[in-house]
Amino acid sequence: MGIHDNDANNLAHINIEVAYATPDKQLILTLSVPADCSVYDAAVASGMDKKFPEIDIESCKMGIFSKMVSKPKLQTLNPNDRIELYRPLLIDPKETRKKRAAKAKEDKAKA
Repeated sequence: MGIHDNDANNLAHINIEVAYATPDKQLILTLSVPADCSVYDAAVASGMDKKFPEIDIESCKMGIFSKMVSKPKLQTLNPNDRIELYRPLLIDPKETRKKRAAKAKEDKAKA
């Protein structure tokens, strides 16, 4: 392999990050992936599901810099993108707000 072959291989890869967080722990991994790599393929390549067994890569919601990706198997990456793997919501945010508002109203009535 000549010098030019090696340069071509370096140009064919980009650096990206894959991030996941729980309430107790967060992890950001830096990877070098092929330039035409999909969001999904990079998530699989990260092995994040091995470090956090609760992640189901097939059904996990994904985003790039906090913007949801609707088709992670089709969307390709740009250099320095950060893929975020999202945990499923355990409680509906609307329900949480309703409960909080009801409690505040109740507390105010008691005062």
